Amino acid sequence: MMKKLFLALALFCFAFAEAEEQRPMHVYLIGDSTCANKNLDKQNPERGWGQLFRAFFGEDVLVENHAMNGRSTKSFRAEGRWEPIYSQMQKGDYVFIQFGHNDEKVDRPKVGSVPEVFADNLRRYVNETREKGGIPVLLTPIARRHFTEEGQLIKTHGEYPDRVRQVAEEMGVVMLDMEVVTEEWLKELGDEPSRRYFMWVKKGTSPLYPDGREDNTHLNVAGAHVVSRMVSALVEKQIPELAAKFQIPDVVVAQDGTGDFFTLKEAVDVIPDYNNGTFKIRLSEGVYREKISIPWTKRNVLLYGVGKAVVSWDDFANRKNIKGQNMGTSGSATIYFGADNWTVDNITFENTAGRVGQAVAVQTLGNNLRFRHCRFLGNQDTLYTRGTGNANEKIGGERWNYFDNCYIEGTTDFIFGAAAAIFRNCEICSLSDSYVTAASTVEEQEVGYIFFNCRLTAAEGVTKCYLGRPWRPYAKTIFINCELGEHITTEGWQAWSNKDNPSTTYYAEYGSKGKGAVKKGRVEWSHQLTKKEAQALIEKYMK
Repeated sequence: MMKKLFLALALFCFAFAEAEEQRPMHVYLIGDSTCANKNLDKQNPERGWGQLFRAFFGEDVLVENHAMNGRSTKSFRAEGRWEPIYSQMQKGDYVFIQFGHNDEKVDRPKVGSVPEVFADNLRRYVNETREKGGIPVLLTPIARRHFTEEGQLIKTHGEYPDRVRQVAEEMGVVMLDMEVVTEEWLKELGDEPSRRYFMWVKKGTSPLYPDGREDNTHLNVAGAHVVSRMVSALVEKQIPELAAKFQIPDVVVAQDGTGDFFTLKEAVDVIPDYNNGTFKIRLSEGVYREKISIPWTKRNVLLYGVGKAVVSWDDFANRKNIKGQNMGTSGSATIYFGADNWTVDNITFENTAGRVGQAVAVQTLGNNLRFRHCRFLGNQDTLYTRGTGNANEKIGGERWNYFDNCYIEGTTDFIFGAAAAIFRNCEICSLSDSYVTAASTVEEQEVGYIFFNCRLTAAEGVTKCYLGRPWRPYAKTIFINCELGEHITTEGWQAWSNKDNPSTTYYAEYGSKGKGAVKKGRVEWSHQLTKKEAQALIEKYMK
């Protein structure tokens, strides 16, 4: 009995230690409305800077924004808002402390504190944070947008920012002087231009404020975007060990109001045309029901998903467009990548039209498009690596696509097109008895599709699939070191309806394994590569 008790205790301790080890660093934000998360009812345009700050970190840092409208150093504690933070805090966590706007309201006893008491309240937050091994960070309040008729910015916080500075200096606390940087920003902008960052709402433009609003204290989305980045810039200068964990994008898309936009299309629209450098878009968790076309001018982009980020639409080739014509295969795409140099990470793209014929999830035309840890879901024609040459036009240069550690599913020809595409460590799942690939490689093009170290799997009941058939006469498709499920036919390849295709296509394998891998029985016009030939391809295209 004692042995079992000790074993159970040991297992509990191990599980507890493992949970502690996996817990991400926490950054707690406490403060007032300029930092707080906002309710999104009736398209509320207001945001706190802390609402957007959480998106600046990866999954190894959790930002908890406990700031609340109307709270002060006194009322935040009195309402019990500090206690859960204090009880959960662990060594190495950060606490960002920003008050002042409401402490100034000394005519309201439950909220206001005279400057001396305000300073004492800050000291208590600092001491209690340190008791738990946390790291306190003090912030002065952001400036109000208060200009004279002559255009001079007026200070409105009285002694309170100086009290923050005083406490920070005497207690050796890092202090982010948000009053100074926001004052400089407002002075540079001037009176009228600065309104676009605050809650100046025109009449008839907001369901929440139908009569309009003029608010010089609270930020809108654009203002929160700027101020959150001011905070991050000061963190980079003064807390480099925390800044090392930043993954700050240029824009954030989020359905919960923690981003700059609610839709991916809005983010695509603000990418500078002919962009140089890398423009970073973070797509937060959620299902984004939208159809997106990325024009060729929106180049050099990193688009990455956090959590389960899904882009979804349901068009199909035979659906009628606004002119009453069929959309066609190309028109059915959920998302169209027409620009060069995009890297896409950890996003699911799906076409949910069902089994209604051609229905593309992703269509690519740009060059150097890289997809990592992405999922492509659909049925017929899921992934259209369009490239050039699909309409027998003269080749305009190869379009290269790269797919690493991706999952691609479909029924018929669900990977097809003319682009040169490399698939590494991917799972290719057939949902019905049909064809996996339908390359349309242009004659002058050296490479079509190369699958390296991929797994070909199938849904339950699927027993007869071909590796590919040529959509155009010069299709090129090669499988190297791939695991082929038993659903792959012995013949392996099919010539489609053109009797001359076997003489012009190039289909090959090397190192295939699994129940669908055979060397004898493949169509006679396919190829089994030699080790030397396979190694040459690996050296040239897989590194």
